[in-house]
Amino acid sequence: MSEQNTAEKRETRPADNARANLRLAYGLLGFVGVMVGMAYAAVPLYSLFCQVTGYGGTTRAATAAPAGPIARKMTVRFDANVSGGLSWTFRPETKPVTLKVGETGEAFYKVVNLGQHASAGTATFNVTPQAAGAYFNKLECFCFTEQTVNAGETSHMPVIFFIDPDIDKDPDLRFIDTITLSYTFFPLEKEPADKAAKVGGSPAPTDRTSTHLGGADNG
Repeated sequence: MSEQNTAEKRETRPADNARANLRLAYGLLGFVGVMVGMAYAAVPLYSLFCQVTGYGGTTRAATAAPAGPIARKMTVRFDANVSGGLSWTFRPETKPVTLKVGETGEAFYKVVNLGQHASAGTATFNVTPQAAGAYFNKLECFCFTEQTVNAGETSHMPVIFFIDPDIDKDPDLRFIDTITLSYTFFPLEKEPADKAAKVGGSPAPTDRTSTHLGGADNG
């Protein structure tokens, strides 16, 4: 009797091991799926976190300028870059500006589409030094908004900004007197067909000028 039980146990062990291995495999697959999902979710969450906190040199959006400037002055420089895939030239039109901390400033960037067809892109941004990102605020910006430019067209894009006076309370930035605002345009992977057809039918290059606060055009 004991020999029969031993034989039965030997026969059931491979089956038990197989089921255990199968459960382990399903568990690992589920874990991988969860981690992949979290990774995709982390991208927009991280972007939102950076915009709210200014982490990584990401500038912040504001709805109103501060009550008034303080005596401290800082210089803001402007930088422009274009990623591969866009036949654009992109450069700042505004030279470095020096203003009081808390004072509203304005700058313009210029895009020219050198390609044979209309194309669209979006711009990301950051400031250096990175720690200053928490204090650099934008009232108006073309970043993270689809920008479609016809073949041969020129577009002037405004940025309205200010530096939060609280920067004067940050001991790590006490001796910083220059901030660089940098933009990089990336091509959109997919452009809506109706919009592409609409802008692609333009017969001649045009100069599109965006208006800034106050309604005056920047030529």
